[in-house]
Amino acid sequence: MTIKPFELKVRVYYEDTDAQGVVYYANYFRFMERARTEWLEALGIDHVSMMNDDGRILVVTDAHAKFLSPARLGDRLTVTASLTKLNRASFDIKQNIYRGDSDGELLISGGVTAAYLEAATMKPKRIPRTFFEENPS
Repeated sequence: MTIKPFELKVRVYYEDTDAQGVVYYANYFRFMERARTEWLEALGIDHVSMMNDDGRILVVTDAHAKFLSPARLGDRLTVTASLTKLNRASFDIKQNIYRGDSDGELLISGGVTAAYLEAATMKPKRIPRTFFEENPS
């Protein structure tokens, strides 16, 4: 299983920064969440229908980040997401945030572990075999 890394372009707005014009640390996790959601949508995984039609949800069970350099007001960033490990009911996603393009300065190195659960019971469920197949579109 090979899935190419996903990239999301983000611009730093005033609302993303602290009093010094530097991105507030928690907002990096928001940027990473957006990239994961867009990546999963691109793979055909719709959170709303997964929850409403299938009774399944994804929850983050671990999140980490190493803050290497700050982003500032007006910066344009690239946020990446790539699958690094797939288990029976969970998966690991590596995420980086770069200034400019993905060959630019690495600002944040991090990732998450997400679990696939039955919404009603919050019990782990087997991830469908087709979950991480790339759409040809």
